[in-house]
Amino acid sequence: MTNLFALFLIILYTYTILSTISVLLLENRNPVKSISWVLVLLFLPLLGMILYLYFGQDYRKKKIISKKSIRKVIDRPFIPIENNNIDLSIFTSNQLNLIKLLNRNSDASGYCNNKIDVFSSGNESFESLFDEIKKAKDHIHLQFFIFDDDRISNQLRELLISKTKEGIRVRMIFDYWGSFKLSKKYIQSLRDAGIYARAFLPFRWKISRSSKINYRNHRKLVVIDGEIGFIGGLNVADRYIYGNKLGNWRDTFVRMEGAAVHGLQLLFMIDWYFVDRKFIDGPEYFPKPKIFGPNMVQLVSSGPDTDWESIMQGIASAIISATKYVYIHTPYFMPTDVISNCIEIAVLSGIDVRLMIPVKSDSPLSTASTITYLGNVLDAGGKVYLYQRGFLHSKAIVIDDFISIVGSANFDERSFNQNFEANAFIYDAPTAQKLKQLYLEDIEHCVELNLNDWNNRKRSQKLKESFARLFSPLM
Repeated sequence: MTNLFALFLIILYTYTILSTISVLLLENRNPVKSISWVLVLLFLPLLGMILYLYFGQDYRKKKIISKKSIRKVIDRPFIPIENNNIDLSIFTSNQLNLIKLLNRNSDASGYCNNKIDVFSSGNESFESLFDEIKKAKDHIHLQFFIFDDDRISNQLRELLISKTKEGIRVRMIFDYWGSFKLSKKYIQSLRDAGIYARAFLPFRWKISRSSKINYRNHRKLVVIDGEIGFIGGLNVADRYIYGNKLGNWRDTFVRMEGAAVHGLQLLFMIDWYFVDRKFIDGPEYFPKPKIFGPNMVQLVSSGPDTDWESIMQGIASAIISATKYVYIHTPYFMPTDVISNCIEIAVLSGIDVRLMIPVKSDSPLSTASTITYLGNVLDAGGKVYLYQRGFLHSKAIVIDDFISIVGSANFDERSFNQNFEANAFIYDAPTAQKLKQLYLEDIEHCVELNLNDWNNRKRSQKLKESFARLFSPLM
């Protein structure tokens, strides 16, 4: 009897594993990613099953958020790119193709005549952010992946509470897992003060809900009165000012004023509907923008709420459009085949391609995996710099003194396919020149990695890094 029961369990277990693998294969994902999950299920069946149920399901086609339907409901200014008040002759044909691509794959309108300021340190970023919050007259919308319960976060908390006492409406979105260390007391103090604070996809034990915890909201943006906006890679944490075991965190944060803030506002409203199930709409959220210098900005989002891998496609197109140089900041470099091929094509075409990554990151597994991807860049003739002055957390690209890409997306499968991300594609010479200047200054705090050093790594190190790479599609 005992043997029959054991046989029954084995048959049931085998059927469950094979059924799960069949469902996985029928999703027609990237073969490498599918194989990674199959290996996990075969070699770690029980743990693999749990991991797949919680982290492995693909919700892009199921649409966690129906962005298109929300866009139709929210009444906001929308100007087709062709009707924008900007001289399109300033763009090359490749740049126009990039603009059209982002317009079609993510409904990213082209917002013209903006004022753009770039910050490269936590001190200046938070100083500018806090100054603008103090000036708020109607509403404040904040969205960050991480709110730490520390000094800078509590300064922000006190400032927001003081603004609510002035009658300012404050809405705040934080990612549940990213802000896991945020205490209930902290959150309750916000709500008691009248701040609308909402967690993105809070954890529930029920599989149908908790299986979505793999899809995190990694966006970082702020909108104040519909007139001032911020976007970049910064989180609300002391590490950007006071540092941690990795040193000071170097990041890029952009302040915007003008029509582009409408794009940031729309991104926030879509996510707010998801966390609160209420539309926020009205003319006060989209005031008539001031007109500044001749430029264009597209606010591009991607994640399970988009039909396409919008940011990845945009970055790939931007790299291919380059005629002079491509300078890349990223804390994690585990690119998709599409991005790898575009970088290699650019380098082999004679473009000055430079990649800057931290010498070590906050994720040893990611650091080990990243190293394995550098060989093709170096072999093609690209340059790789290892940043040593703290931790490089910046996600910024500058191309040909004209195109700048700043936001929350890293160069990895998670950012390009799984996370909710937001990047600004900026077409503006002064902004690009500022980012280029900052990049060249950062090189002074780097050591260059050459192909010979990469090839001559210890065999044991190569094996460890290659093993880590097997998990890169799942990171």
